[in-house]
Amino acid sequence: MKKAETAAEEEEYMAIRRAVKGLHFGRWEEKEAAAATIRDLAKRDASKKRALAELGVIPSLVSMLVEAKDGGACRSLASEALVELANGSFTNKVLMVDSGLLTKLPQLHSKTNLSTIQSLTPLLHSISSLAKAQFPINSLPILSFLLPLLRSPSPPTDTTTLTSTTTTLYNLSTQLDNSKSIISAGAVHLLLNLCFLQTKATEPGLATLANLALTEEGKRAIEEDSLVPEVLVAVMARDEEPKCQELAAYLLMVVARRSVEKRRRMVEVGVVEMLMEVGLIGRSRLVRERAIRMLGWLKDGRNGEMEEEGYVKSCRREIRCMVKQSLDRNMESILRRGGGKKKKNTKNCSDLKLFVAD
Repeated sequence: MKKAETAAEEEEYMAIRRAVKGLHFGRWEEKEAAAATIRDLAKRDASKKRALAELGVIPSLVSMLVEAKDGGACRSLASEALVELANGSFTNKVLMVDSGLLTKLPQLHSKTNLSTIQSLTPLLHSISSLAKAQFPINSLPILSFLLPLLRSPSPPTDTTTLTSTTTTLYNLSTQLDNSKSIISAGAVHLLLNLCFLQTKATEPGLATLANLALTEEGKRAIEEDSLVPEVLVAVMARDEEPKCQELAAYLLMVVARRSVEKRRRMVEVGVVEMLMEVGLIGRSRLVRERAIRMLGWLKDGRNGEMEEEGYVKSCRREIRCMVKQSLDRNMESILRRGGGKKKKNTKNCSDLKLFVAD
C-alpha cells in the first residue's frame, strides 16, 4: 500500500515538473498541456496551489493569457488554471495582480471578442473579491473589460455570466474609493436595466447600487437615471425575491428623500398601491417596515431636503388623497391575497390606517 502511495506521489511530482517546464519553456502545444495539468492539480488538491505558485506558474499563466495567438484553447486553459489557483487563496490572487493581470487587461481586450470576454468573467470575479478584504485594486481595467458585456446589443443571457459580472461590480463597490470609477463608467444605468430581468444577477446588481448610494455621486446618479423609479417599483412587485424587494425599497427611500419630482413620478406609476401591499404582506419584516415608512413620507411630505414650499404642499395634498383612495379601493383585496398572513400582519394593517388617517 505504501509503495503504491509512494509511486503515485512520484508520478504527481513528475507531472508537476513536466507542467512547470512546459509552461516556462515549451511550445504553445506544450503550454496548453501544462496549463491543463496545473488546472487539474489545483482543482484536485488545494495543498498544491501554494507549491505551484512558488514554482512561478502564475506570471507565466498571466503572460499566456495575454499572448496566446489562437484566441481559443490556450487562452481558455490559462484562464481556467488561474481560476483554480485563485479559488480559496488570497495569496495567489495577490500574486496575479502583482503579475500584471489587471494592467494587461487592455491588451487582452483588444484581442478578444465578447464570447472570450464572457469566458474570463469567473477569473475577474475571483480577483475582485480582494476588494472585500480592502486590498487596493485598480477597478478601471476590470470595468473597461466587463461593462461591454452589459452594454452589448446582444448581452449574455446565461445566468452564470451575468451573475459573475454583477457580483464583480458588487465586490468592487464595497470599496468606496471605487464608486466614482463605477459611476463614471455608466454602470448605474446598465445595472438598473439589468434589474428588469428576473435573474440571479438582479440581487448583486441592486446591492451594488445600494453601495453606490452611500456616496453623494451615487445618490445623484441613481436619482437622475431615466429608469428610476419605474424599475425599482417593478422589482418591489416581485414577492418571490424578498432580498431584492428590500434593496429596491432602500433605493426608493434614497430617491424619495431627495426629489419631489421623483415622488410624484412614484405615485403616477402606482407605488402607493405597491407599498400598501408590501407593507401588509411583504415576506420580510425589513421590507414591510420600509414600505410603511415610505407611505408615511408620501402622505405627509416629511423631508428636510425638499424645496419649493408651495409645490411641496400641493404634492402633499395630492399624495394624501391618493393614498386614502387607494386604501379604500385595495385594502380588502390585498388582505384576501394575504390569506393566512392577515392575523400575522395585523400591526402592519394598523400602521397603514394610522398613516392615512386625517
